Amino acid sequence: MAQTPSENTLRVSEIFYSIQGESTWAGCPCVLIRLAGCNLRCDWCDTPHALTGGEEQTIAAIVARAKTFGVSLVEITGGEPLWQDNTPALAAALEAEGFTVLIETNGALSIADLPQNTHRIMDLKCPDSGMSSHIHWPNIPLLRPDRDEVKFVITSRRDYEWARNAVNEHRLQEHCRAVLFSPIANRLDPAQLAAWILQDRLPVRMQIQLHKIIWGPDTQGV
Repeated sequence: MAQTPSENTLRVSEIFYSIQGESTWAGCPCVLIRLAGCNLRCDWCDTPHALTGGEEQTIAAIVARAKTFGVSLVEITGGEPLWQDNTPALAAALEAEGFTVLIETNGALSIADLPQNTHRIMDLKCPDSGMSSHIHWPNIPLLRPDRDEVKFVITSRRDYEWARNAVNEHRLQEHCRAVLFSPIANRLDPAQLAAWILQDRLPVRMQIQLHKIIWGPDTQGV
């Protein structure tokens, strides 16, 4: 895990207010706290601006900024939020202020230190990402069926078959409240992914990135 500069700060790429675009929370007004830095380099990464850089901010300042938007749902994302040591403390501070906290993580780092009330949305990287060898499989038994979610971002038939096998082998539907299959925008036809899911009768939920439909695939800060 990367080290943060001091005990109460994190490197922040951006903080903005938008419609949540993914997960079972899609469609809800949400504050997005995008942290900077990532331990992976996925082939299809759609937030390359958050891979490096960022502005150092205190946890208190981040929480204060989130409160200005007047909504109770917040997501900590990246980059990879768990690449910074102080992310669990940020989640705890937000929860102490009454926020419902989601954290979207790439599945390569342990989720064990996150507060128990945090909703974990964990990616499992498919082969076409180039990062599937980095999955931290011990995270699976740490998921809670009442609040956590697992996501597969799918580019090809190869990715789909790999994800289907992972769902069945690890009995993911028993570990989390939703298993999400998401097609890469402009690389896999959503209708094709839907056909594969229906054919195999998989116990998964298909999702399309709502924010990319509303504002376009290349718009930042939404």
